[in-house]
Amino acid sequence: MTRKTIDHVAALAGVSIKTVSRVLNDEPSVRADTRRRVREAMAALNYQPSLPARSLAGRRSNQLGLVYENPSANYVYAVQSGAIARCRESGLRLLIQACGGDGEQRIGEILAMVAQTHVDGLVVTPPLSADSQLVEALRRRGLPFVLIAPEGAGEGAPAVMMDDRAAAREMTEHLLGLGHRRIGFVAGHPGHSSSRLREQGWRAALAAAGLDAEAAPREQGFNTAPSGREAAHRLLERPDRPTAIFAGNDDMAAGVILAAHECGVAVPSELSVAGFDDTELAGIVWPTLTTVHQPVYDMAHRATGLLIDLVRGVQVPPVTWVGHDLKKRASTARAAT
Repeated sequence: MTRKTIDHVAALAGVSIKTVSRVLNDEPSVRADTRRRVREAMAALNYQPSLPARSLAGRRSNQLGLVYENPSANYVYAVQSGAIARCRESGLRLLIQACGGDGEQRIGEILAMVAQTHVDGLVVTPPLSADSQLVEALRRRGLPFVLIAPEGAGEGAPAVMMDDRAAAREMTEHLLGLGHRRIGFVAGHPGHSSSRLREQGWRAALAAAGLDAEAAPREQGFNTAPSGREAAHRLLERPDRPTAIFAGNDDMAAGVILAAHECGVAVPSELSVAGFDDTELAGIVWPTLTTVHQPVYDMAHRATGLLIDLVRGVQVPPVTWVGHDLKKRASTARAAT
């Protein structure tokens, strides 16, 4: 079978080769109906553009990078899926790199990846997005980059953000509305800004309800199911054990449910459990998990789209906010009277 070329696409779509090239590079100057005809011709011919050829023509690698350091496999999968989908829509490749080590080592690893692969831009996910030294290093290098959920808005690069504090407060208010007054909290990794914001939301809701937020039962977790399990055991061993436990992410909430089963505490009749993120795990554990839906896939998809615009010289907003909502499932119920 003869390999289809850009000439075949142009002939079938009834446009010039230059117009096909503009569509391939997602340039905004192409009319919508023309763009549609070219895309339909590409699909009909099963045409696969050559990345090296596009790179030479546009002096870009047509590759973007995504870096992450997060122990939650479910969160990482959602981030990667959203970014990959957006790259696929624009005919780009996505290079993904896990990062570890301390600050200097981590920054060196990321800059080496950028230099070796010649990516056109970088999507930086949390908690890396809250690393001010990394942000400054990328800024000095002049590489376009977009942050997902940095510590605050206006960190020197476009950002996609959700209000973690407000979302955690809303979840706590939901538990209060079910009649719970002893609401424990399993905090996420202390190095993550989202962990602090979610704890602040929990405390703010308790204080607004007239409860002693500083004395409320709280244990440290590290965003993993085992750490949630260990924290829950400590909470459940208290003489005034909580009637509800809110965990800072779904992985830890799954650990809380496991600990409750091990302690013979029925969920939700004796203990309500809530999480945060609404990862795939939330629908697998039993009982299914009440949680905050954080649109991780959408955040990554939007961040990658913003990065594509940046690389192409299109101005983007400094902050893009996304919403959240509560997913009320079987792990929460009214407090026993």
